[in-house]
Amino acid sequence: MGKATSNVLSLLGLSSHPRAPVKEPKKDLAFASQGQLVWHKFRKHKVAMGSLVVLTLLYIGAIFADFIAPYEKNYRIPDVQFSAPTRVRVYEPGKGFSRPFVFAVKRQLDMTTFTYETVIDRSQKWHLRFFVNTDPYKLLGFIPVSHRLFGVDTGYISLFGTDNLGIDILSQTLYASRISLSVGLVGVAISFVLGVILGGISGYFGGTVDLIIQRIIEFVITLPQLPLWIALSAAVPNRWTGIETFFAITVILSLVGWTSLARVVRGRLISMREEDYVMAARVAGRRDGAIIRLHLLPGFMSYLVVSITLAIPAMILGETTLSFLGVGILPPEVSWGAMLREANDVTLIFNYTWYLTPCIFVIVAVLAYNFIGDGLRDAADPYSR
Repeated sequence: MGKATSNVLSLLGLSSHPRAPVKEPKKDLAFASQGQLVWHKFRKHKVAMGSLVVLTLLYIGAIFADFIAPYEKNYRIPDVQFSAPTRVRVYEPGKGFSRPFVFAVKRQLDMTTFTYETVIDRSQKWHLRFFVNTDPYKLLGFIPVSHRLFGVDTGYISLFGTDNLGIDILSQTLYASRISLSVGLVGVAISFVLGVILGGISGYFGGTVDLIIQRIIEFVITLPQLPLWIALSAAVPNRWTGIETFFAITVILSLVGWTSLARVVRGRLISMREEDYVMAARVAGRRDGAIIRLHLLPGFMSYLVVSITLAIPAMILGETTLSFLGVGILPPEVSWGAMLREANDVTLIFNYTWYLTPCIFVIVAVLAYNFIGDGLRDAADPYSR
């Protein structure tokens, strides 16, 4: 095809060459809401997104602990105390590959070094099964179920080992995560409400109300936190049930956790209450509560979200500390701190290191929340890239 023919085709809007594929334009964020912009930037934070996945798995494990855990919360495996973690295998020397199985393990004292060693008992071999039959129970409290995610038909499986009573540490850890993870959410919810309400009233109205609230905040801040927690927790009656104790601990942690948020809310409202749009809302007849709720708080809602995310780990560590010291969650209820209370002996930890398994869950949960908070802080900052 000659050059003249190509020119004619070009004038007619045609082309003799195939067109390159047209790239679809990126989503226009010019008209996106603040939440969409924050989410768009948050997704670029790979560590925060990975932490969100980890935290989601932890909460799924807590919610469905009845189904995922191989045993009940306080079930004692007969004649299996201080058992080391069992290792899932698919290959046996001399016999080749097979479906997943575990060998029994036991702790044996070496009379030469006088140290305990983990010995594999190859005479006891149990195959791993999924959706094994078990005693009937109610999943989430109302769904009748008679299966668990995995287990063995005969013998036992203990991926994280057992304690001095023969209780599976993996099962207890999953059940304990219900209290340890939920105490952060419930506690922060209470402290958030207190901080926003009292801080908003103090910053918006000022005067005598501001003076009284600020003196209360200063008094609470000056109190030593850990001794205050211990004193208030010790006042909880021993006859209370586990659920009542849980809510008592949550309220105790919330009563001293709202002050910093209240001060931040007060400072922001003082700087924003004289803005033109606030004055226009007053002239239009808006009530003070509606002005605070609809006009002032949304102006720094992103900061409040970040503050909540970073406050949850402090609540989790607070409950863990109280339970570890023996003034928090008491048996038969379990939490990560209550499980770590059993690991306060150096000799015990040296011989049975798997007692520290709940500590790994505490570290992972706290780091995940902090990474998510960092990601939200960067995403909510309009000047970050």
